[in-house]
Amino acid sequence: MYYIGIDLGTSAVKLLLMNQNGAIQKIVSKEYPVEYPKPGWSQQNPEEWYEKTVDGLNELLADYCKEEVAGISFGGQMHGLVILDKKDQVIRPAILWNDGRTTEETEYLNYKIGKEKLASHTGNIAFAGFTAPKLLWIRKHEPENFSRIDKIMLPKDYLSYRLTGIHSTDYSDASGTLLLDVKNKKWSNEMMEICGIRKEWMPVLYESHQVVGTLLPEVCQLLSLPSRCKVAAGAGDNAAAAIGTATVGEGQCNISLGTSGTIFISARQFVKDSNNALHAFAHADGNYHLLGCMLSAASCNKWWMEEILKTRDFVKEQQDIFELGKNQIFFLPYLMGERSPYNNPNARAVFFGMSMDTSREDMTQAVLEGVGFALRDSLEIAKRNGISIKCARICGGGAKSLLWRIIIANILNIKVESIRVEEGPAFGSAILAAVACKEYASVEEAANKLVMVTETLEPDAELSARYEEKYRKFKEIYPACKPVFEILKQ
Repeated sequence: MYYIGIDLGTSAVKLLLMNQNGAIQKIVSKEYPVEYPKPGWSQQNPEEWYEKTVDGLNELLADYCKEEVAGISFGGQMHGLVILDKKDQVIRPAILWNDGRTTEETEYLNYKIGKEKLASHTGNIAFAGFTAPKLLWIRKHEPENFSRIDKIMLPKDYLSYRLTGIHSTDYSDASGTLLLDVKNKKWSNEMMEICGIRKEWMPVLYESHQVVGTLLPEVCQLLSLPSRCKVAAGAGDNAAAAIGTATVGEGQCNISLGTSGTIFISARQFVKDSNNALHAFAHADGNYHLLGCMLSAASCNKWWMEEILKTRDFVKEQQDIFELGKNQIFFLPYLMGERSPYNNPNARAVFFGMSMDTSREDMTQAVLEGVGFALRDSLEIAKRNGISIKCARICGGGAKSLLWRIIIANILNIKVESIRVEEGPAFGSAILAAVACKEYASVEEAANKLVMVTETLEPDAELSARYEEKYRKFKEIYPACKPVFEILKQ
């Protein structure tokens, strides 16, 4: 039998076909645009997600027996706001996770409602990318659109709805809305009242591996797929990526170098960072996790290469970088503001320390190191909460760079493991589909059986010491720049 994982990313939808033994048969990717109508804004047309997914499914299955497709599931960009009217038509473009328009709404929630109250209702405080501040923004700035809302959805769940006709979501993705009581896994009545929304607008909640439904007849006809094909709820992209790296159970760690960057720490019991700098979310394995998220990770390198250096030859640009830990150039990777640990949508990217002898390679290295240092910020918060991380598995597009993996292993001073399949969210969601179809008894069992480590990088003591010194300097740059960020936003 075959299982399909659909990773609805920010710039493309990736579709992965896996057999029952975990072997990847084919991967297809279909790109779509992001709209930036104003500085700091980010939105997309959900209809394009569906159209590209249909195109991708047809291409993915062109050479395979479609009758053998048993299940489909999803991993997807989190926090995005999709609103539908009474006819289930999209009201406006989806406001994405990295959109920064909700500064005032975020401040209202954190300081007028209060962080302590938010944390008591949801386990988290407000961040600009979360869904609840977006709803407040719509209510204030687009009241006509707000009055038309009949259903509130997250991005991947719009795909699920188009395939099944069912309004659903899973606990991991719902955790990032600031509308879920994460510890008790239920919608928060208090938060819905604060945001002025009705409970009937909210989708039904599922565990990530649970079956939402089967394909609609018209979808079966469109894709030539069997009507018995099951659709599982899926997970937010970080939780799905964690399944795809077997970051399940207690105390495991995953680093993702995608458009955003994350440190994901799994836990069997609900845990909460005392200062709320890390997110306390539900996990796709049925348990919980802590998450540190930076808004720009591999996207920093993509921006630097394609927009500034005007090249797509990423490998060539890294091949002459040898002197690690000695570079005197620093880079703050805050191209879209920053979430963990600063929760500051006004933060911006900065190169610091250039001189007349600064080279192209120095700048490239600074970008890679800046992302590593920002990930270290979240790791330090985990340490302060008594969590000891000795090893992490790594995934995402940036993880394909050996140089970047070495840099991260030594900046964080932990072992970094690469895995056989690096398609984190797509692979993880295919695993969820297999569990939904009873191919495996549990998500944890399936992940541990199907995920294989192919390489382990050990930190070098001398290099880690150099990066330790450089990290201490890096930490001083953001506080020095913060007052300027506040001036620039005016």
